[in-house]
Amino acid sequence: MTCTALEPARLAPSRIPFPRVSRESLDEHVAAASTGDVRAIEALLLFLRPLVLRYCRAKLGRLPRSFSTADDVAQEVCVAIYRALPTYQHMGRPFLSFVYGIAAHKIADVHRANARDKSDPIADTPDMVSDDDGPEQLTLRRELADQTATMLAVLTPRQRDILHLRIVMGLSAHETAQLLGTTAEAIRVAQHRALNRLRKTATLP
Repeated sequence: MTCTALEPARLAPSRIPFPRVSRESLDEHVAAASTGDVRAIEALLLFLRPLVLRYCRAKLGRLPRSFSTADDVAQEVCVAIYRALPTYQHMGRPFLSFVYGIAAHKIADVHRANARDKSDPIADTPDMVSDDDGPEQLTLRRELADQTATMLAVLTPRQRDILHLRIVMGLSAHETAQLLGTTAEAIRVAQHRALNRLRKTATLP
């Protein structure tokens, strides 16, 4: 099943002649998609899927078989968004914040399942290991991952999310603000403080 081939019987004729989604037209597409407009739904999911996939890959990158897992989770998020569209209400909450909430919930489910399954021998295998990696390279890779995790631990969960969205996913301050339900200026301030905190941590003996 793909994100754009879901329960076609519920879809209505399109009222949008050129259904290409942008930040400016997002609310218009959401409104049309919530009524079952087939082209609006297709355009909306085509716009959202790369964003959702990048977010899932960033949040699940250290799990075993992470990229296949991220693809699966992104697909589940798309399906959940599609099913929620008929009952979605704005209620002062940006639509991308609604999408982010669904993705965060699905990712939390994956992390809980992974925590329950500690017997998978692949779980201890480093990500993206090449055939040229010897014992020394693997040790350095593990040490770097541990150091990164230790540094990020000094940040709040919200600060970590902001750095993920801005640096790992490459979202703009405006896009990140829409996802987190705040302003672009607040995102810039929080990112600045988070990076300063990391710099101070890095300089400690």
